[in-house]
Amino acid sequence: MNLACTVTYAFATALVLGLLLQFWLSFRQIRHVARHRHQVPQAFRQTITLASHQKAADYTLAKARLGRVEMTLGTAVLLGWTLLGGLSWLNRYLTEGLGLAGMTQQLALLAAFALIGMIIDLPLSLYQTFVLEQRFGFNKMSFKLWLVDLLKSTLLGAMLGLPIAALVLWMMGAAGTGWWLWAWAVWMGFNLLLLLVYPTLIAPWFNRFVPLDDEGLKTRVTDLMQRCGFAAKGLFVMDGSRRSAHANAYFTGFGAAKRVVFFDTLLSRLTADEVCAVLAHELGHFKHKHILKRIASLFALSLVGFASLGFLSQQEWFYTGLGVAFDAMPQGAPPRDALALLLFMLAVPVFGFFVAPVMAHISRQHEFQADAYAMQQTRGTDLASALLKLYEDNASTLTPDPVYVRFHYSHPAAPERLARMLPDAA
Repeated sequence: MNLACTVTYAFATALVLGLLLQFWLSFRQIRHVARHRHQVPQAFRQTITLASHQKAADYTLAKARLGRVEMTLGTAVLLGWTLLGGLSWLNRYLTEGLGLAGMTQQLALLAAFALIGMIIDLPLSLYQTFVLEQRFGFNKMSFKLWLVDLLKSTLLGAMLGLPIAALVLWMMGAAGTGWWLWAWAVWMGFNLLLLLVYPTLIAPWFNRFVPLDDEGLKTRVTDLMQRCGFAAKGLFVMDGSRRSAHANAYFTGFGAAKRVVFFDTLLSRLTADEVCAVLAHELGHFKHKHILKRIASLFALSLVGFASLGFLSQQEWFYTGLGVAFDAMPQGAPPRDALALLLFMLAVPVFGFFVAPVMAHISRQHEFQADAYAMQQTRGTDLASALLKLYEDNASTLTPDPVYVRFHYSHPAAPERLARMLPDAA
């Protein structure tokens, strides 16, 4: 068996096993949530109504079923792009059909791939927003706002993506065999730049941010941050209610550009004590350097990824094993760089899916650490009551399947998390 066949069999096997595993996990989640739908867990009967519990169960079940459709469609599309020759056909069409060549052809390939993917995803995106989210009372967007968001995100993606793609493609052809190291440095610099400019230049494209005007809350939040040794450039309220009834709070930016952002839906639901407890949790992430650790992990994984791409892009079996024949490649130099990028981006998630439980476990441990820090700075009962309100408002199930949680949840399940704050929730 040659290397191309090995790649084909390995890719197909990983794809099928991954899909079967995801369906099995989804089946467990649906069965477990449905089985516990009719009764609120004992620890939460004083705080969560049966109607809220059943709404969370129904919302979870609806999302899980939609997820099965997304998984099936995603697998079919991935097969179409790779082993069934879709990417090879698109590449040939741009060169032989439209007569494109060189950098123009490569950027056109990337843009066409992204556009086709967006069009394929549109029906499910519309269904999720205007059927599923609407059914459970979460969607607040009009179709006009949804369309404006789509156009803005597409334009922003082109403005940011095409120049960085062009630079990476140029380096792949001009920087020799060590191009991947230069490309990695450029890519990480680009990501760090985005962290700096996102709060002031990108986020306002989609949402309105106004300074927090509740003087009492502002004083308490400022005191909490000073006590924790944290400085932010400002405290802002975001008009999240324009799009969704879901609530949240987060830090954005990097270095001196850090901002604290509260969803208006969060402030309308939580007390001042609960808001401070949620903020203390977010401060716990910074105290434990979780953000820096994630950035460092991104640096390391990206370096491994670019090094792997640097090697694979020179191997004929990498292309032919994933459905791209050499006779479908354009003439001229550099001929294969955009194809290599796309094939790599398509293949890596298929194999990376199997390490998802490790990443999820690390994330849950970070959440536990942040919770513990919040309980040192505020009362655990305030954090617990805030989380319970958020679970209820976001229709998050209190009875997820334990195996599904270990594989998919980046945050601990409600019973496991609240048991550390409220002894009677164990």
